[in-house]
Amino acid sequence: FCGGPFTVAGYLIEGKPSREFLAVKRLMYAHPEVWHPLMEKLTVAFSSYVRAKVRAGADVIQLFDSWVGALSPADYAEFVQPYSARILAAVECPTIHFGTGTATLLRQMADAGGDVIGLDWRIPLDWGWEVVGADRGVQGNLDGALLFGPWERVERATLDVLARAAGRAGHIFNLGHGVMPDTDPDVLGRLRALVHEQTAGVPA
Repeated sequence: FCGGPFTVAGYLIEGKPSREFLAVKRLMYAHPEVWHPLMEKLTVAFSSYVRAKVRAGADVIQLFDSWVGALSPADYAEFVQPYSARILAAVECPTIHFGTGTATLLRQMADAGGDVIGLDWRIPLDWGWEVVGADRGVQGNLDGALLFGPWERVERATLDVLARAAGRAGHIFNLGHGVMPDTDPDVLGRLRALVHEQTAGVPA
């Protein structure tokens, strides 16, 4: 995968994950003459990076812009979307475009690119798929925190995600973000087995 331009810029400017990304937004709004050259440098670097990944054998590239949901649709369109689009267009292989908190950005993220759009755990999968369009696949979107709860709750939530996918081709079951470090591997194994059992015979 490749970090998304907003998220990486956030780490560069804030120095750590942030709830509000105020330092990033201050730079965007007050000094666009600095922001856009920074985005240009990241775009050129990330485009080269994903092309190298493909040359090395990667079959799929995911642009992982974890914190882009901190932006409004208008700010995303002005400050991030053109750069994400260029990175996703830089490779000739299937691509996945993902961010969290992106319910208001899904259509724009699909417009920026990605054969598959990742949905976080807060977005009803069937609604998200309708927004991004039937021509795209979707990835997601079980809440990873559920894996710390009783198996019955994990199973119920997993079946709900699969029911919302309704057996349509193009759904990649996944968590709605990353796996938390202290997640029990045995629970992950049971989850994998459940999904395989429930989707046997479903078209890819």
